[in-house]
Amino acid sequence: MATTPQSDVHDLDDDGDDAVRRDAQAGESSHASRHWWDRNADEYQDEHGEFLGDDRFTWCPEGLDEADARLLGEVEGLTVLEIGAGAAQCSRWLARQGARPVALDISFRQLQHSLRIDLARDTPPVPVVQADAAVLPFADGSFDAACSAYGAVPFSADTGALMREVHRVLRPGGRWVFSVTHPIRWAFPDEPGVEGLTAVASYFDRTPYVEQDEHGRATYVEHHRTVGDRVRELVGAGFRLVDLVEPEWPEGHEQEWGGWSPLRGRLIPGTAIFVAERD
Repeated sequence: MATTPQSDVHDLDDDGDDAVRRDAQAGESSHASRHWWDRNADEYQDEHGEFLGDDRFTWCPEGLDEADARLLGEVEGLTVLEIGAGAAQCSRWLARQGARPVALDISFRQLQHSLRIDLARDTPPVPVVQADAAVLPFADGSFDAACSAYGAVPFSADTGALMREVHRVLRPGGRWVFSVTHPIRWAFPDEPGVEGLTAVASYFDRTPYVEQDEHGRATYVEHHRTVGDRVRELVGAGFRLVDLVEPEWPEGHEQEWGGWSPLRGRLIPGTAIFVAERD
C-alpha cells in the first residue's frame, strides 16, 4: 500500500528528490515503479510487515480484511491472480482458503520477500511472477479471479489497458476486486493531522504526482483517476461493476499509515474498493 501524494507540491521528498505534478507516460512510470519498489522493499516490509502479517489479506489501512468482507466470494478451488502482490501476503491467505494463487509484482525485491517469508515458515512457496500489470504474461482465460490490494493500479499510466489485460486473462464470470486510495484524497494534503483536512487542489486534476532526481528522471509516480474514470475504465474493458466499498474507520483502530489516521478516517474516506465481474 502506498500513501497518497500531497497535492500541488513542489518540494523535496525524504530521498532529496523533487516532488512535482507533471505528465508521466507508461514507460517512465513503469521504470520508476520497478526501481522505487526494488530500492524501498526492505524498508516497506520492515515498517508495515507486522500490520500486513505473513498471510493476512487486508484491503486497506482501515484494516478491512477479506476474511470478513468476502468481496471475492468463495475462493476454494479457484485460480486467483494477485496483482501488485508485494510479498504475497494476500496470496498466502488465499492458499489457506484452498485457492491456487499466483502473485505478480513489478519488483523483484518485493518477490524476494515473498520467498523469505515462505522459507521462514517452511511452507510451499507461493508461485510468483515479475511483470508489469499492464502487460500480463498469461494466456487468455487463465484465472477464475483477480485481486489487488493497493497494488499496481495507482502506479500505472494506462489503467484502461490494465483493466483490459485483467479482463483478458479472466474466465467469463471471473471477479476482479482492487483497492486504491479514495480518489477524493487527491484534493487534500497527504497528512494525518488537521492539515490534511483542507482541500488544496482540484479533485478533477489528473496530473500525475512525480518524484524526480536532479536530472528530471522520475523515481516515483502515482496516477490519479476520479471515481467516474474508474467506472468507465471497468465498463470499457468489459466488466460489470458489482459494488464500490468505502471502508469506514473502525472504532479502536489507532494505527496511522502515512496520511491515514483516526482523525481523517472518521471524516473523509481513505480507500475505495471496486468489485467487478467479467461479462
